[in-house]
Amino acid sequence: MSDSFAARPLDRGAPFYVAGHRGLVGSSVWRKLESAGFSRLLGQTSAELDLRDREAVFDFFAREKPTNVILAAAKVGGIAANSTFLVDFLSENLRIQVNVLDAALAHGVERLLFLGSSCIYPKLAPQPIKEEYLLTGHLEPTNDAYAIAKIAGILHVQAARRQHGRSWISAMPTNLYGPGDNFSPRGSHVLPALVRRYDEAQSSAVPLVVNWGSGNPRREFLHVDDLASACLHLLDNYDGASHVNVGTGEDHTIREIASMVADEVGYTGETRWDTSKPDGTMQKLLDVSMIRELGWRPTIGLREGIASTVSWYRDNIGAVRT
Repeated sequence: MSDSFAARPLDRGAPFYVAGHRGLVGSSVWRKLESAGFSRLLGQTSAELDLRDREAVFDFFAREKPTNVILAAAKVGGIAANSTFLVDFLSENLRIQVNVLDAALAHGVERLLFLGSSCIYPKLAPQPIKEEYLLTGHLEPTNDAYAIAKIAGILHVQAARRQHGRSWISAMPTNLYGPGDNFSPRGSHVLPALVRRYDEAQSSAVPLVVNWGSGNPRREFLHVDDLASACLHLLDNYDGASHVNVGTGEDHTIREIASMVADEVGYTGETRWDTSKPDGTMQKLLDVSMIRELGWRPTIGLREGIASTVSWYRDNIGAVRT
């Protein structure tokens, strides 16, 4: 069975299931699909459909019969959560993925996009990281359980292509941020954590902010609305066996990111770095040559994106995930 097929634009009138449509990624994807003219979007909250429940997932697919699926549902968290709740991240993500992908296979889903994470790559991968570096070295220990689950999802998609000829693909985004993010102290990723920390320090006139690590690791950040744009672009234009990196191709130190956030919230106090806390991978920059060759580039600059995220956070302070 061939691993490559001819891509064609999606039918905007076909039923389209967005798994995880209330999360950071899923909500942005939903907005993008609506604006692109998709008229039969399907979404279920976790209270309505527990994706860890295999029977419930199969019943949903049998009832709704989606033609297209984006699997954006996942248990996610920052370095503290990933290194503390390893079993939870491994078990829950594996169950979500296996249930959705098996049900999609059983009920004839034509096009499916599985979303992973750049943490799938080896801790010491050459920079920038090419898609082909997957499974060539040891993972970062602070998030290896989550990474293994995502790697399993990539291979599940590739196996469905090879064994059953399914026109399914995977995308690996870099670090994401934007409206709808998780801003909780223990469950958030680095950029929303910084937004909350500096905004609270500014509003409370706290003279000192202490951040984890040395501040020297370099990270690439992609606005979630750019990811949503990339997802639709890939579904309309790409149908190959390899997963595809999605990012900006540019990175910054955590110190630089913290400074941008502090500037945006108006914080003028001191920042110190707790070097007793782990840094994680020192650099994680994606090679985005493949998606650029497919004709897609991000449009939201980092400072612009941070500004809009701070604004959204302040406008929704009573309702954000904290």
